[in-house]
Amino acid sequence: MPTKAFVLIETSVGKTSDVVIAISKVKGIRSVDAVTGPYDVIAVVEAADLNTVGDLVTSKVHTIPGIARTVTCLSVNTSK
Repeated sequence: MPTKAFVLIETSVGKTSDVVIAISKVKGIRSVDAVTGPYDVIAVVEAADLNTVGDLVTSKVHTIPGIARTVTCLSVNTSK
């Protein structure tokens, strides 16, 4: 089963649309949405393992212009 994470993203003023477009082109991103609230964008990432998720976030997401800050939340499956 792949590792899934939610990446909560704060963008620079006026950059949300650009960030959504750029993130949607990243391999491993399953969905990306502009949202309201304390974060501007939420992206869902799926990868083979935790290390791959970390590499994707740090090398592909963090490098996108207009991203000010991210918080990555790993999904934990509690169903049996």
